[in-house]
Amino acid sequence: MPVTIKDVARESGVNVSTVSRALNGEYGVHAETREMVTAVARRLGYRPNRVARGLVTGRSHTLALVVSDIRNHFFAEVARGAEDAACLAGHDLILCNSDLDPEKQMRYVQSLVEKRVDGILMNSVSVLSRKQQEQLASLGIAIVLLNRAAPRSVFSTACADNQAGGRLAAGHLLSLGHRRIAHLTGPRHHGNMTDRAKGFAAELASAPQPVEPVVLYGRNTFSGGYEMGLELMARHPGVTAIFAANDTMAFGVIRALTETGRRIPDDVSVIGFDDIELAGIVNPPLTTINQPKYEIGQAAVEILLRCADRKKPHPPEHRTFDVRLVVRGSCTAR
Repeated sequence: MPVTIKDVARESGVNVSTVSRALNGEYGVHAETREMVTAVARRLGYRPNRVARGLVTGRSHTLALVVSDIRNHFFAEVARGAEDAACLAGHDLILCNSDLDPEKQMRYVQSLVEKRVDGILMNSVSVLSRKQQEQLASLGIAIVLLNRAAPRSVFSTACADNQAGGRLAAGHLLSLGHRRIAHLTGPRHHGNMTDRAKGFAAELASAPQPVEPVVLYGRNTFSGGYEMGLELMARHPGVTAIFAANDTMAFGVIRALTETGRRIPDDVSVIGFDDIELAGIVNPPLTTINQPKYEIGQAAVEILLRCADRKKPHPPEHRTFDVRLVVRGSCTAR
């Protein structure tokens, strides 16, 4: 049987409340008593029951991260930053994959609330409507979104400047002389990718000779990029440059281009978004937009912990991180 706090109290010769205060560093316990209780607990192998304590304090010291798919290397790097920040603050982090399914996303949220997590980081499948925001807010739990929320959002957010990233991608392709340009992106109304598309289109439209890109929507995965790449080459074979909404999609596009006999970058230039580690390893190395993935995960947890502190009401906080263009070998001048 596991050692209980009552066992520690009996062995120490003090009451249970004294043991609890001693082990939790609370006031009202003499230093010698605290040392004695701590030594007894260590000798008996006592391990605190965090679930039971959570019922008393209302805090589980557990956070959750809901992402689309952890196989996307972007989310792996965000998750690492979030986990390190959570660990530093004495919290555990639970990982959930929504698979771009709004119903699955909400099932996870409901389950996590029932498990009494202190807060949830969520890369929402789509931009949340006012009604959806109100439904989430009614759950009474701290939530930080890893993409831009709707105007006047009740939730805090942590994300990169996606519109600026889209503008950087468009500006780079224009500077190289491209005019037949395509943008392959994820599902419609996806917060981050919608902002990237807006920035990309705005920069092309503001050029001295405005360009209207071909836009295809699909899954923001490797296979999604591959399928859209094949469709693009079949329907628009004259395209000379492609902006993929993330690096994982860009890798799929590169495979499709290679299979259809296109050389990269000689025939078609490709630019991605995220700057995941593999971007510098593929052949040719991928030109992309860098966003600070680890730092976003780290900041999101720090914001979440402030929002979860019921003693200090915290208004929504919005952190936007700068992006930068990383030029490699997948783009060339026309």
